[in-house]
This record gives sequence, C-alpha cells and structure tokens, in this order.
Amino acid sequence: MGQSTTAASDDPIATFIDEIELYGRSATTISDYETTLGQFRRHLEDRGVTVAEATRQDCLRWIQSLRDSGYADGSIRTKAVHVNRFYGYMVQAGAFDENPMMVVMEEMSERGDSAPTRRRVSVPEMQAFIDDIRNPLHRAIVLTLAKTGIRVGELCNLDLRDVHLDHPASTEYYGVQPRAAVRDRSNTLFVASDIDVGDVVNGGERTEGNKRHRDTRIPVDEELQRALVEWLAVRPDVPGDGEPLFVNISTAYGERLTSGMVRSYVTALARERGWYTTGAGVEENVTPHYFRHFFTTQMRRRTGEGYLVKYLRGDVGDVMDRYTHNWEELVREPYLEHSFRLSE
Repeated sequence: MGQSTTAASDDPIATFIDEIELYGRSATTISDYETTLGQFRRHLEDRGVTVAEATRQDCLRWIQSLRDSGYADGSIRTKAVHVNRFYGYMVQAGAFDENPMMVVMEEMSERGDSAPTRRRVSVPEMQAFIDDIRNPLHRAIVLTLAKTGIRVGELCNLDLRDVHLDHPASTEYYGVQPRAAVRDRSNTLFVASDIDVGDVVNGGERTEGNKRHRDTRIPVDEELQRALVEWLAVRPDVPGDGEPLFVNISTAYGERLTSGMVRSYVTALARERGWYTTGAGVEENVTPHYFRHFFTTQMRRRTGEGYLVKYLRGDVGDVMDRYTHNWEELVREPYLEHSFRLSE
C-alpha cells in the first residue's frame, strides 16, 4: 500500500493520536491506541515495512504473531479494530490510498470473531426502527443501505439511470431510461466501480467516490422496490446534472445527497432510538456504515455463501466473472430466496 501525494504527517500514528485526543477520547482509550499502534509499527519495522507500505499480508502476519504470543481472541480483535480505525482515518484524511486491515477484519468476522463492542441489532429490532421512519426519503435511504450493503458514498452516486424497477412509477416517469447494464434486468440496482471524487459522471461532478473492485448489479426485492417507488413519487423533479436518484428535500433542495447529509439523517433517527451517543465508539453507534455490517451478517447467515456476499458488497474482483456471467442463477435467485424483510 503506498502513500498518496497528500501526506498527513511525517508520523501518521502521531497524527491519528492527536486527532482522537481532539475528539475527546479518554486517556485510557488513547493509551490503548498508542500501545497497539506502537506494537504494530514495531512488528512492521522488524520486517522492513512502514505503516504506509503495509499490505493485507503484513496485517495477517501481525494477527498471527499475536496468536503465537498467547493473546486471547477478544484482545486480538480489539487490537485489530484499533489498527483498522487508524487506517480508516488515514484513508479518509487522504494520507493513505487504502486500508489493508479492512479485508482482514471481514475475514475475522467470517470466522465468527465478532467485535466485542459492536452493537447487536436483530431483524425484529431493525423492523421496528424502520417502521417508525415516515419520511419517504429517509426510509428509502435506510432500506437501500440495509438491503444492499452499499457504502454511503455509493448510495449518493446513484443516478436515476442506475435503477430499473418493474413499476410504472419507475424512472421512466422522469423520462430517464435505465442504463444498458440493467436495461434488460428489472428490479436491479447498478453500482459503478470507477467513480472518484472530482470525476464528471453523467454530466455531474461527484463529491463522493465508489470503492468497488468491479461494477455490480444488485437485485431489488419487493420491499425495497416499494420504498423506492414511494420516494420517486415525491422526488422533486428539478433540473440538475446527472439526475441523482436521491436528492435533498430541505435546505439544499433538489441537490444530490452527500455522505454528510445521509449521516445527519441516520444519526438523528438512531439517536431517537437510543442507538447513537455522542462520544461513543464507532462500533457502538448506528451510522450509515452500520447497515453494511448488518446486511453482511444477515445475508451470510441466510445464504451460507461468503462469495455471494463479497460480490454484492463489491469487496473482491477475483470472483466477479463467475457471478457476472451467471448473475440470475448465482445472484438474483439466492438473494431473493434469502432476503430478509424489514418493514410491515
């Protein structure tokens, strides 16, 4: 993994520690991060690698070294979470190009090493949460996140042409035809892989990036279809570049949603439910990214097919060809068979 042209500091770990201090994390939490990240850096330096150059394999070797040293599974998981949050911050800050710990965390989750501090939300609890959402935009956003596992930036980048619904009130209402990738596949969502911040796509400059390895077609079940149709029925028909699927209906009326807007909506809803507390850790709060974990957990449990979930999440490229060429049989059919219902 290489550093980008934007460097946060000569010492990225020190930069990260300074940042979490500014966010008011406790002295104990800061000390834990310093201990773990220092331990991680020493492990890398022994191999002649810097934290900016670390790869997935380097992270796996570090995890194995902790096991060899006798650390308990819970302690290993906590340390992995600390390193993952460090890399996640450095990527968001533009200092690093990618997070090598992200896939390692997913692999640990597949083995059942679930984060000890992650909030657990059952399907019935999620149903009750969504049933209380009356705003059609907010409802469509939450259901899209929870039932597809897409990232918040990918949701914001969706255009009307990226969704093909088998319903007369679909995108044709706006005079927009579905793009070629989904034109012959009704009730399907298309998520592009090649959108970066600043790109002009479909006539509009993007402020969000997509992080997929390849383009992905995601099935839309009856429940999500209904939520999207209800949103399209009230979506402002305003002129704009790119014809975004989701637009603001408040202060920035008609503008494409941003990640910040979606986080604001979700945070407000989660706070009302007691699922978000200012100052709590990432694992404890329900944020837009939480729904990606919820989707992953539920679909893996129902399908028992890890690679299908990886395809839907857009995590890996090496399995994509098989699922792309046999999409109906390997993606749509098992997805619809095992899809979970989240509203009445």
